[in-house]
Amino acid sequence: MEIQTEKQIKEVLQLVEKGELLRAQQLIDNLLDQYIECKELIYTNRCCIFLADSIHRINEIKDKYEQSEYILQEWKSLQSFITREKIEYEPALLSVQHGFFFNALQKLKILSDEKDLLQRAENFRKIGICYKKLGNFEEARVYLSEANNISPNVAAVLAELADCYSLCGEDKFGKVLFREAFFLNPESIDLDFLDSQLIKCLIDITKQKGYSGRVLNLWIPVYGVLHGVFNIRRQLNSQEVIKLKKEIYALENENKDPSCNEQLLIPQLLNKYFWLIDYYVQTHENATKINDILLKIRLLDNSVYENYIK
Repeated sequence: MEIQTEKQIKEVLQLVEKGELLRAQQLIDNLLDQYIECKELIYTNRCCIFLADSIHRINEIKDKYEQSEYILQEWKSLQSFITREKIEYEPALLSVQHGFFFNALQKLKILSDEKDLLQRAENFRKIGICYKKLGNFEEARVYLSEANNISPNVAAVLAELADCYSLCGEDKFGKVLFREAFFLNPESIDLDFLDSQLIKCLIDITKQKGYSGRVLNLWIPVYGVLHGVFNIRRQLNSQEVIKLKKEIYALENENKDPSCNEQLLIPQLLNKYFWLIDYYVQTHENATKINDILLKIRLLDNSVYENYIK
């Protein structure tokens, strides 16, 4: 690509980032008349069309709350369209991401003073994601922390907050919060919005084992322990221990049913067994209790057992 063309495309992408899509498209149309063969320009044009279509679909939803629910799903659809393209031009991808979340942020901030506390927490979570995608990790952390203060111990919020800490270079806090999030409710965590290398590497490791969908989310905390990512532990309180043991008991009974879904049950049990062992170690429980849980892990999945006791 010629230097002059690259400079002109850069001007287009600056407009895209600010959400000025009409002006960006006008510039692209002029450039296409001159550089019809330029692959980067063609890709940029396609990205801008996809972005304009996405924003149009969002704007068509008149109810602000419905619009809020739809925004993040629309980003997934937009990503899916873009990744189907045969070529890729990273500056265009980054500008489209910035343009999308810049636009989404303006819409979501209108709802930030919502009186219903649970709805406000959810809005703050989404605003936090927008700031994170725009590269403003500190501001993202402010909104996600407030979401957690309003509605504590929501796995989806803790995972995003963990992601922010890790993106800011504070992996220690990231590990603590990721482990907590995947203990509370791994299935509620949207992996598509997590960007830190800490979690993306763990997701890739788990995918390489052949897992996807709901099952992928459930196995992530297991491999997080086995690969030393979830290696910063906290001690459970007495109520949490009672709850954990009840959940283990229920899952073990469910696992006895021949018609049960082992794909979902096994990783859940392994995750909870790991937490119970940690508790026994921290409270200096009798070794017999730990060995009993280790035997259960071995019977569930011998390869996990072998890796765990290394």
